[in-house]
Amino acid sequence: MTIFKEIVDEEFLTISETKELLADIEAERAMDEERELRYELARAIEHVNRFTVLEPEEAQNLVDDLQELEKVDEPTAYKIANLLPRNRDELRSVYAQQRYSLSGDELDEILNVLAQYV
Repeated sequence: MTIFKEIVDEEFLTISETKELLADIEAERAMDEERELRYELARAIEHVNRFTVLEPEEAQNLVDDLQELEKVDEPTAYKIANLLPRNRDELRSVYAQQRYSLSGDELDEILNVLAQYV
């Protein structure tokens, strides 16, 4: 087991983009008969296949639209795009660990953006 000491790079991805990347890895592994999928990789592939709703381009457009709103930063935009909350309560749970809470109008504004994609 390898233990890493520092993060070199970090990039946010939507579930749709992750699904594409994992599909490439799965195809690469399938070509090599001696290589098996590790348990964690197989579970990750199963997870993205089950929960992917949007196409990668749609998901990225959603993230871009969410980032245009005042109270939505990049990590939160990706979290919202991955979870696709359907009501105020689900959306509030995304903001549960933030130091601020959103008003009903701000929540509705985010939900209106989501409604265009879901």
